[in-house]
Amino acid sequence: MKKSLVVLIALMLVLAGCGARDTAPQNTGANKGENTQGAQPAQNEEVTLKVGASPVPHGDILKSIIPALKEQGVNLEVTEFNDYVQPNVQVFEKQLDANFFQHTPYLDQFNKDRNYDLVKVAGVHVEPFGVYSHKLKSIDELKDGAKIAIPNDPSNGGRALLLLAQHGLIKLDETKGVEVTVGDIKENPRKFQFVELEAATLPRVLDEVDIATINTNYALEADLNPTQDALLIEDKDSPYVNILVARPDNKDSDAMKKLIAALHTPEVEKFINDTYKGAVVPAFD
Repeated sequence: MKKSLVVLIALMLVLAGCGARDTAPQNTGANKGENTQGAQPAQNEEVTLKVGASPVPHGDILKSIIPALKEQGVNLEVTEFNDYVQPNVQVFEKQLDANFFQHTPYLDQFNKDRNYDLVKVAGVHVEPFGVYSHKLKSIDELKDGAKIAIPNDPSNGGRALLLLAQHGLIKLDETKGVEVTVGDIKENPRKFQFVELEAATLPRVLDEVDIATINTNYALEADLNPTQDALLIEDKDSPYVNILVARPDNKDSDAMKKLIAALHTPEVEKFINDTYKGAVVPAFD
């Protein structure tokens, strides 16, 4: 009897050992999380989005949303430019993911001239185009034969001429639309002299000309307040909305969608209104 009891106890110990060996690998696998942990880093991996922009106001607006995008897994890198060419070139060549500095007429002309296919992905704001002077306090002081500086790129040059025509200083060939040039001036009875210069240089020539038509971002950089210093200014219904631009291959990416959503928030609207006091107007579409 005693011998049978010893055999029974030994058999129970063997069976218990087998059970432990059968279940231990399963418990170890569950603790390691082999089926879930491996995929987790991909879900939480931070994506970097490189965006080129003019410093003011575009760069400032983008920098204001960096923390919000960081919380969503998007690392927004802002590269600032002082010209209107390289931001488009670098997006097309995939050195940048997007840019934020231009309006649709400029993009359309750039694509046409370079055979590019860059696309608008979102409208953000309007920068009312203005006429400035260091010599005049009112546009009524403008004399016959005055020297007028305008941007030398087609879309902004046309925009400047349209503003001057709107206020009766010249008459244009109306069939040209936004593509109007100095050559399309039909009537210039006061014999104004037009000087075409790179847009970024216009604030620096105000002492050399009677008036200059200046993009708001360059006016702000030169400490000119559009709502106070401009002799003439576009109204807030201007069609020249500044846009976020990308390539066809990345315009619908998750990171791009998060960027667009972050730009179209009440927080950004408040930032624009509080910072620029009407010199920049939100234009979310």
